[in-house]
Amino acid sequence: MQSNGKIFWASFLTLIAAGMGFAVRGKVLGEWEVAFGFTKTELGTITGGGLTGMAFTIIGFSLFADRVGYKLLLIGAFLLHVLSAAVTLAATPVFEASGKDMTYWCLFVGMFLFSLANGMCEAAINPLVATLYPKQKTHYLNILHAGWPGGLILGGLLAFAFVGETAKIEHLRWEIPMMFFLVPTLWYGSIVIKEKFPVSEARAAGVKFSEMLAEFAAPVLLFLLFLHALVGYVELGTDSWITNITQPKLEAIGIDSVLLLVYTAGLMFVLRFFAGPIVEHINPLGLLFVSALLGCAGLYSMGIVLAGEAGWSLLVAATVYGVGKTFLWPTMLGVVGERFPKGGALAMGAMGGIGMLSAGLLGGPGIGYTQDVNASAKLEELSPSAYADVKNDKPDKFLFLKPVSGFDGTKVEELRTKNPAEYELVKQASEYGGEEALKVTAAIPATMAVGYLLLLIYFRATGGYKLVEIGPGGKEFETTYTPTAQEAIYKDSRADQA
Repeated sequence: MQSNGKIFWASFLTLIAAGMGFAVRGKVLGEWEVAFGFTKTELGTITGGGLTGMAFTIIGFSLFADRVGYKLLLIGAFLLHVLSAAVTLAATPVFEASGKDMTYWCLFVGMFLFSLANGMCEAAINPLVATLYPKQKTHYLNILHAGWPGGLILGGLLAFAFVGETAKIEHLRWEIPMMFFLVPTLWYGSIVIKEKFPVSEARAAGVKFSEMLAEFAAPVLLFLLFLHALVGYVELGTDSWITNITQPKLEAIGIDSVLLLVYTAGLMFVLRFFAGPIVEHINPLGLLFVSALLGCAGLYSMGIVLAGEAGWSLLVAATVYGVGKTFLWPTMLGVVGERFPKGGALAMGAMGGIGMLSAGLLGGPGIGYTQDVNASAKLEELSPSAYADVKNDKPDKFLFLKPVSGFDGTKVEELRTKNPAEYELVKQASEYGGEEALKVTAAIPATMAVGYLLLLIYFRATGGYKLVEIGPGGKEFETTYTPTAQEAIYKDSRADQA
């Protein structure tokens, strides 16, 4: 017999595992920088590898998720999660045997495998939850994606306790905290193997693959894909770096920067349980518009605050940013599920894939590159000799932009004892690079806000935002999106579950 509760919990645990790995990695970046001599751009590319592969697997496996079934995808994800752990653990012996370049590729491949596993999970769990709760998609997708910040909280607290020189309990070798994500991985794997899974909503309605593909001819869906690429850049790209960027200023006042990630993740975790009541009153697009505005204001404010004395004002700015990013990802998936149900796993997979692809190829590397550009320019202005001492021998590239020689982490660490005065200038320039990167990134949610406003205007002009459901024979019909209708839907779904 199918158990919706157990299947939902297994889906939730996949995001716990992904969030834990992500949070610990954010704190471990500093150790990799010093131990292996990586620049910010190189670190950004490694973190990007932890997102890029996810994009390909989300899109690739979404092509046939409705046919092969969700259970098989989640078993494959479990095996890839375990393999990624084994490859990542090899980084230190590879460095000792073959040096920096091979270590870079070892970590990149390890993170890439981790992202492949996460992508297979994402390809399965989003349409799976939409199938389990067809009348409350946005609500339950937001609850499902509370697993991501839940993982960030657990991973962040573990990193706070065991990662880096400032570890509050004990400084463990980075390899040990990086493996913490295997606990929820083993848990969800054991559930998936035992449980019986449902067929997808689209397959149950007899929707053909050609009909799924036809959904992508809709201009609104294409525009939503563009907007979700921006969501991936700003949410996951920024979160890849936020611990590293805020670390110098927060440590100066005795606060571990990973706690800021834990705090914003805590906001996301709690608020995502209340998405349902919110969208009853302002509809999903209204929620997305407000969220984008808050995300823009929060990021830009954080950049300004970090340039001064980071105290309570940073907490306020982080709160605004945290609330702003909370509903973006799952609500976008909810909109696609509500407006394009015939798209099935393919439409949702395309959304998740484009978001991850943007985060991996643009967000992580782009924010790292922006830091290197601004930090290098600042240090050349402050002390050309200091820049010559710490710059990386090989310039880094990002897209078509001008190559830049960022700071070699090993050289910077050597300068700490060799020339403390120059080290302080390097530190100052590095902090400046992070501050400017946050300000530049604020332009992304500003663009998103314009996009959501255009969609609000479009739907108002065409009769308002409505739910689209699949009836017998694959026929679609619309349901008015109002608090009264949603209350009736909620009661119906509770009756169905009973």
